[in-house]
Amino acid sequence: METNVAQREQKKRGKAGYMISAVAEMYNLHPQTLRLYEREGLLAPSRSIGNTRLYTQEDLERLEVILSLTRDLGVNLAGVEIILNMRRRMTELEKEMEAFVEYVRQEVLNRPIPSHQTMENAMVRIGSPHLVRFLRTRAGVSSPRGSSESR
Repeated sequence: METNVAQREQKKRGKAGYMISAVAEMYNLHPQTLRLYEREGLLAPSRSIGNTRLYTQEDLERLEVILSLTRDLGVNLAGVEIILNMRRRMTELEKEMEAFVEYVRQEVLNRPIPSHQTMENAMVRIGSPHLVRFLRTRAGVSSPRGSSESR
């Protein structure tokens, strides 16, 4: 167990690409297993001028995920592919959501402060640009659409 931790720390420090034999030895795999992962589309190592597979730090991190899924959780390669695709899509959606939130934030911050007359003619009266108040009905329950008093 301590050997695996030391190996992981050593891998994380390196910036250059690792050859297939070195990766196979670090992870206690047969080189054919790495070739299989490449054939299945799970890994995509870069190639040297001599067509030698070179595994980057990103490739090694992805391999660790693959090995965790297969060894620890018993997921087959088809399941690994689905999980990796879902993780990639989730990352893309997170980035899209962050961009959307930033866009909305900028729109709210950059919009002009409405005049008093504009606020009187609004469908929902607002007390400040950052707070929307809902008028209370006679029963004391907040109404998201307002009451007849707000018209």
